[in-house]
Amino acid sequence: MDAQKLDLDALRQLAILQPESASTRVLALLICAAFLTAVLSLVHRGKLREEYTPIWTSVAIAMMVAIVWFDSVRMLTRAVGAWTPSSTLFFFGLVFLLVVSLNYAVRLSGQSRELKLLAQEVALLRQQVADAPATPSGSEPPPS
Repeated sequence: MDAQKLDLDALRQLAILQPESASTRVLALLICAAFLTAVLSLVHRGKLREEYTPIWTSVAIAMMVAIVWFDSVRMLTRAVGAWTPSSTLFFFGLVFLLVVSLNYAVRLSGQSRELKLLAQEVALLRQQVADAPATPSGSEPPPS
């Protein structure tokens, strides 16, 4: 083992300041543009509701900004104390996915509750129809 002391802070700075390749940036920009195009196309065709459009367009635009202005990712990496920009992106991506999953779970719970109530109402209406006296079609019910 070498007698030199390993300077962890210098190693961290080296990981943060590592240059990214131009081909990686171009590929990432193309993927983000394709993602944004897919979101807008899904909304246009009616497959994605308009209420979700701001969320997904914001994600696509934020990814594009992070790719073009990569120093913002480096600043964020320093601020959160991470070692590499990729770990920072993965961390915030995971947080975003957790928030989206929680949002969908809340919506699904509400819809499940509404579906149960609707099924109960339909069952009650069917029972009322079954219990009602049958009247011949075209004739009026006898007066009471």
